[in-house]
Amino acid sequence: MTVSRFTPALLIAIALVHPAHAGAAARPSKNVRHTTRRAAKPPTMVWHVESIDGTVLDSRDADAPINPASVIKVATSWWALEKLGPDYRFTTSFYARGTLEPEKGQLRGDLVVKSNGDPDFQAENAFLVAQTLNRMGIRRITGSVVVDASFWMGWENGSEGRNPDEDARAETMAARLRSVLDVRRWTRRTRSVWVDYAARTGTPRNPVPTVQVIGGIKYDRDPATTTLLFEHRSKPLADTLRRFNCYSNNDIERVATSIGSASDLAVMLADRLVASNAPVLIDTTSGLGENRLSPRQIVAMLRGFRATASGIGLPVEQLLPVSGCDPGTVTGAFPRLASPPNAKALVAKTGTLTSTDGGITVLAGFLNTAQGEVVFCVAVPRAAGRIRLARRTEESFVLDLLARRGGAMPRTCGPPLLAPDEDASIITAASATPHAANSVTTAR
Repeated sequence: MTVSRFTPALLIAIALVHPAHAGAAARPSKNVRHTTRRAAKPPTMVWHVESIDGTVLDSRDADAPINPASVIKVATSWWALEKLGPDYRFTTSFYARGTLEPEKGQLRGDLVVKSNGDPDFQAENAFLVAQTLNRMGIRRITGSVVVDASFWMGWENGSEGRNPDEDARAETMAARLRSVLDVRRWTRRTRSVWVDYAARTGTPRNPVPTVQVIGGIKYDRDPATTTLLFEHRSKPLADTLRRFNCYSNNDIERVATSIGSASDLAVMLADRLVASNAPVLIDTTSGLGENRLSPRQIVAMLRGFRATASGIGLPVEQLLPVSGCDPGTVTGAFPRLASPPNAKALVAKTGTLTSTDGGITVLAGFLNTAQGEVVFCVAVPRAAGRIRLARRTEESFVLDLLARRGGAMPRTCGPPLLAPDEDASIITAASATPHAANSVTTAR
């Protein structure tokens, strides 16, 4: 049954003609070409809104299968929290395959990098690695930087930007690491990141940490190792997920790689979500491609995600962006919801595809109102070519919902978003006992 009680405000362009010019307007010149500007047709929306106790407050085509776009990242986050736990840290291990010669400031041999798939290893993390190597007396590597298949650095934009050639992809990652380790290979962007990193961490800008790699780069799916030098441990998973969700970064697919495939996520959702006329279809764990959920199922997904988060002691504000608090797509794409008096009432996830399935925009989340919290999903299918109008229409829908329920009630913002290196750590190990950590250096 379709229920519709909310009518979102529509933006209508009105042409005003000043009375002083009415006569001129009535007698156009023969040389003037006139066109008629038609008001843009308001986009067609689908939605589903429930109170926190599960009562359906408003619904339109709530069981129609739509492409949820990046709202799928909520499902991926839910899955990862259950499989790995909020405090899970990804480990990247650095080995010396050769002879350490600190008196000469070098490693005679290769630096081997083995990872279990840290999804957010960036230039800042490589600065930590270079600083640690320098403290060990290593400023030069005569061999190569050798990486395995699970080491990733920088961004790719998920499956859309990933090189399908595994060897070429890994070599790109190795080249990125080498270019940050060696100051002579720094780009303007790298130097800018270093300046920001130094200011944030209280590190002197000079001398910069640097390690020259003479032998270039190599890829080995499972490289042989000898002496463990140290391990880099990422910030906790919950902080990593929040960063991906705030910026709607498609490389959240890397998190999923650690626990399964897109089809595995589809099985989980099919088991957990309400039944629908159409089956759950998950093509990617980022929302790229052709995925399918209904608005009602998306609301159920939000409920399941929140229940899991609450069960491990995490408020949803520490996993998803809050409008007007956090940077990224929610605050950026829906400015009226991020501004007083509506700021902080919404914690949500956006989804946007510009052309896939004819384009779509989705906004789904939890909205604090004077009459209580609601859980909702609103979407504009077939939005290609008018994404901005679609978002404004969705924003008007939510503003109307707030007005009908007594206005916005602000929630507590989550903690500041962590940079890639913040709360990451370096665990160093004595060469004689390569698997026993003997010191910890933590960047905060």
